[in-house]
Amino acid sequence: MRSLLATCILLFLSVQIGHAQINTKPIKEISQKELNNAMVVDVRTPEEYKQGHLPDAININWYDADFTKQFSEIDKNKTIYVYCKVGGRSAKATEKLDSLGYKNVINLAGGYDAWSKKE
Repeated sequence: MRSLLATCILLFLSVQIGHAQINTKPIKEISQKELNNAMVVDVRTPEEYKQGHLPDAININWYDADFTKQFSEIDKNKTIYVYCKVGGRSAKATEKLDSLGYKNVINLAGGYDAWSKKE
């Protein structure tokens, strides 16, 4: 049921952000090998991040005024997986990074809530 709700939210957000085509993968389908070969960015608040996060994920808060500046040292050709709580902020962050010229940014749909329930 929650997966259905998360999917509906993502579909709604994709309509709201102008039908932007963002690269998305369900977080439950991501392998540890994929995570090991990429940068993983948690765009939740520091408080949310402290409550739990994916292994080796760095925290760059979507709400920070200097969000895009914090990516300035990151290679634009590097694979970057972005996630948040359920997928809304990470979808926006993915779109923003795409607009800045990052070539391989992937939104992890379902977010940390789905990851923490992964079996």
